[in-house]
Amino acid sequence: MTCEEINNMTRIALGRGDVVVGVDTHKDEHLAVALDGLGGRLAELAIAANPDGYAQLLGWADHLGAVAMFGVEGTGSYGSGLARFLRRHGHKIIEVSRPPRKGERRLAGKSDAVDAEHAAREVLAGKATAVPKLADGIVEAIRLVKIARDSAVNAHSQAMITLKATLVTAGDELRCQLEPLSNFKLMTACAELDDGGDIADPSVAMRQVLASLARRWLELHEEIKVHSRHLKKLTKTAAPELVAAFGIGPDIAAEMLVTAGDNSDRIRSDAALAKLCGACPIPAGSGKTNGRHRLNRGGNRQANAALYRAIIVRMRWHPATIAYVERRTTEGLSKREIIRCLKRYLAREVYSLLPPPSGPRDLASAA
Repeated sequence: MTCEEINNMTRIALGRGDVVVGVDTHKDEHLAVALDGLGGRLAELAIAANPDGYAQLLGWADHLGAVAMFGVEGTGSYGSGLARFLRRHGHKIIEVSRPPRKGERRLAGKSDAVDAEHAAREVLAGKATAVPKLADGIVEAIRLVKIARDSAVNAHSQAMITLKATLVTAGDELRCQLEPLSNFKLMTACAELDDGGDIADPSVAMRQVLASLARRWLELHEEIKVHSRHLKKLTKTAAPELVAAFGIGPDIAAEMLVTAGDNSDRIRSDAALAKLCGACPIPAGSGKTNGRHRLNRGGNRQANAALYRAIIVRMRWHPATIAYVERRTTEGLSKREIIRCLKRYLAREVYSLLPPPSGPRDLASAA
C-alpha cells in the first residue's frame, strides 16, 4: 500500500466495529489502547517489547474487531521493532508524535495509558498522517555509518581540545617544544613521548596523559577515515546526483537521505520536505498585520544545519547563488533573510534529487 493510500485511509469514516490501536512505546514494555471507529475506548494492554509481546498485541487487537490501523509513538527508536513486526503482518502504521509537555499533557495528565490513547485519537482524527521510515535499505545503512562517524568526530575534537588544555599547564621546556607544532605533528610528537617513570612525578604524569590523549586522537583519526570512505560509497550508490550537486557532497547528502528515509515517497512534495527540515516560513499575521512570516524553529534541526552548510558554500563559490545574494541585497533583504530563502530553494532542489523508493538497495555492492 502506498503512502498516499495510507493517508487517505485516515480520512475514511470508520464504523463502530472498526478498531484503531495507539501504542506508547518504551524500551522493555509497550502499552496499547484500543478505540472503536467512533472514538469509544475499548481496552488497554501492556506487552513485552519482544516478538512474543508483538504477537500478543496482534491477537488482542484482532479479537476486539477489524483493525483499521495502528498509531505508534517512536517508530524510529523504541517502537522500531513493533513497526517492523506490524508491517510484516500487513498492518497499516502511522507515526504519532508525543503530545507537547506544556500543552496537552498539562490538561490531560501524563501516563502510559494517556499517551497511548492520545496516539489512537490522533490517528482517528486524521491529525497524525506520517508514514514511518522503512529502515530496511541502503539509507538505513547510511544512518548507522553516520552515527558511528559523528560519534568519532566528536570524540576526536574533544581529545584535541583536552590535550591542548592540558599542555598549557606543562613545564616550560615541554611547552616550548610542542606548542609551535601543527595539529597532526603535535599529536604524533605527543604519542611518541617517553611515558615511563614514577606516575607520582607530575612531569611523568604530564607525559603519560599527553601520550594517551594523542594516541586516542590518532586512533580516532584513522577510524573517521574508514567511516568516511564507507559513507562516500553508500551515498554515491543511493543518490549519485544528490552527492554531485554543488556544495552538498557525501556528508550533507547522507543527512538529507536519512531525513527522507528509504521510502522517500512518504514525503509528498518539496514543501513537505522543507517543513520537515524546518526551512519553510511560518505565517505570523494577525489583525492589520497580514503577509508576515517568521522563522520556523521546528523540524529536523540536523537537516536544517545541513542545508545551511550547503548554502554557505554556495554563497562563496556558486555563481548563480552569488548573483542571487547581490540582487536580494539591493532589494533590502538582510543576510539572514537571504539564507532563509536559499534554504527553501535548496530543499526544493534536494527533493528533486532524492532517489525513488525503488532506487538502489544493493548493500553488498556499496559496502
